[in-house]
Amino acid sequence: MSWIDIGSLDDVPLRGARVIKTPVGCIALFRTAEAEVFAASNTCPHKAGPLAEGIVHGQKITCPLHNWVFDLNTGEAIGEDARITTYPVRVEGDRVQIDAASIGSRRVA
Repeated sequence: MSWIDIGSLDDVPLRGARVIKTPVGCIALFRTAEAEVFAASNTCPHKAGPLAEGIVHGQKITCPLHNWVFDLNTGEAIGEDARITTYPVRVEGDRVQIDAASIGSRRVA
């Protein structure tokens, strides 16, 4: 994998989210623990709710519009026939990195 640095771990609030813009659309970074970050589509497939505004709990995100819950490891909705796209992300030291191939370009903002 080819990794792109997308910011400091401190840029993503603990049990919160931050949105980045990419060629595949907006991706939400969810920080579930001190050094644990997940990356997934920011859009709920149900009613296009902004997932970054949802509630982070454990390794899940709850949509702020209709309470659909998604597993951040797999993107699968709990109790629904739906999923969100997830992206490979890692923490190296205090930096968050995302896989370049998964977002189709070497540019993120």
